[in-house]
Amino acid sequence: MKKLFPVLFGIGMTVAIPHAFAESAAPAPTRKPVKHAAKKAVQKTDEDNQPDLAGKTRTDFHCELGNKVSIYDNAGDNQRIGMRWNKKMHELTRVETSTGAHRFEDKDAGLVWISIPAKSMLLDSKKGLQLANECRSREHMKAKSPNT
Repeated sequence: MKKLFPVLFGIGMTVAIPHAFAESAAPAPTRKPVKHAAKKAVQKTDEDNQPDLAGKTRTDFHCELGNKVSIYDNAGDNQRIGMRWNKKMHELTRVETSTGAHRFEDKDAGLVWISIPAKSMLLDSKKGLQLANECRSREHMKAKSPNT
């Protein structure tokens, strides 16, 4: 029994010592979820975003797939146009091009209106999509059809 005691004591110590010195994983401190106050959104009414249409002429464009676009331009200001698309008014600003095409952009909405003599098109620059293509006004239609 005298020889058995040191053996049992040694086995017990080899089992107990590693557990005593092992780093115990302390539970991670739980943080309470912080509720952030919702940002107060300033509601913009449609009247705030409406371009001034006084003195502007309206040109209606009929596009493929039944889309319609109305452009409001002022002969005295060729740097801005108003555009009605999907029952919303947008103000677009001219962007110079090297090709001679008329290009207008509304950077906030991501809309791009490109007009060449044969047709016009509306693009969404944020999504990279064509919103309306093959848009033609009465002037485009007259230029396209041969004189009879």
